[in-house]
Amino acid sequence: MLPAIEGGTPVRKTPIHYSHQYIDDADIAEVVRVLKSDYLTTGPDIDSCERKLCEVTGAKYAVLCANGTAALHIACMAAGLGEGDELITTPITFAASANCALYVGATPVFADIDPLTYNLDPASVEAHITPKTKAVVAVDFGGQSVDEDAFLSLKRKYGFVYIEDGAHVIGTTYKGKPNGSFADMTTLSFHAVKTITGGEGGAVVTNDENYYKKLLLYRTHGITRDPQQMVHEPDGPWYYEMLALAPNYRITDMQAALIESQLRKLPVFAARKKAIVKKYDEAFAKLPGLVVQQETEGSDTVRHLYILRLNRDHIRIDRKRFFEALAAENVFCNVHYIPVYYFPYYEKLGYQKGLCPNAEKLYDEMLTIPLYYAMSDQDVDDVIAAVTKIARYYAV
Repeated sequence: MLPAIEGGTPVRKTPIHYSHQYIDDADIAEVVRVLKSDYLTTGPDIDSCERKLCEVTGAKYAVLCANGTAALHIACMAAGLGEGDELITTPITFAASANCALYVGATPVFADIDPLTYNLDPASVEAHITPKTKAVVAVDFGGQSVDEDAFLSLKRKYGFVYIEDGAHVIGTTYKGKPNGSFADMTTLSFHAVKTITGGEGGAVVTNDENYYKKLLLYRTHGITRDPQQMVHEPDGPWYYEMLALAPNYRITDMQAALIESQLRKLPVFAARKKAIVKKYDEAFAKLPGLVVQQETEGSDTVRHLYILRLNRDHIRIDRKRFFEALAAENVFCNVHYIPVYYFPYYEKLGYQKGLCPNAEKLYDEMLTIPLYYAMSDQDVDDVIAAVTKIARYYAV
């Protein structure tokens, strides 16, 4: 750990972390309401929250599930991925974006990122398409939309299933339309650090009724009570059938109520995050040693992450030392993400470093600084002061 610079006095006396949930009395009241009701799971709050998600994302159908990883898994199942199929995705993401292929016996293929937006590069995706390509999982990295027009054009040309990993993207729009209304399926996450949280929780939204029916089935053991889907004549009103082998990825009504309550605050959350990002952008543009993530053209972004990148031509400190210097100022950061194929599990599968040069260079130079709704103006000023202090001290 580096000591605080310039006399050893940290910018902050108390720590600030890269993210934190915001839960208010309205959220708590909704959870308590469910706890006092007849349904703790598989109840009416699931349906209500799914309707709200359709309203927010512009999708016709929504299927809540246990978490964002579960959402990706059932999306791959609904897409029909299996052994012999390939799924193209980015290495700069949480492991689940690639693991979802392995869960169904398919093979992850890593395409490189755009060096300015850090999103999956459509040109690199096209270069990796083969006759085995069944799906593309494009991640809206940090909350900004991928280039929807480019991916939809590739989908029409090559016929793959387009899955958007929207774990970061809720509230963002692309050319005036909400993310969630473009891809064949868009997955969402409501983990504690996300803009909208249920503690955990996830969802898949889609405009395709066939995918919707499959997602409902795969969320709950492959079991249905819908007579129209049954193979045999029902024995009675208690009857149900298992039509496929699938996990139990149900979500509770308590979580659904919390997520819906949070969704009502999305406009307020979005406005505050945009204000913080604007202040960061203006401050860091003055520092040659730092680079900020560029926006995808057409993306009106609600950021989940704020990424700083070191310009090593203008700063004499590496990412690890910058990270430690910020911690010494009581500003605690993170790194999003370690390239997925760096992990030992993927090494054992034969993946090697060097696959995606842009992604690997970004990983060496990036860190995630604090960004969340509940940050005070003083918190924001302190983060700017700490980053500026270090960047100027180590400037070339």
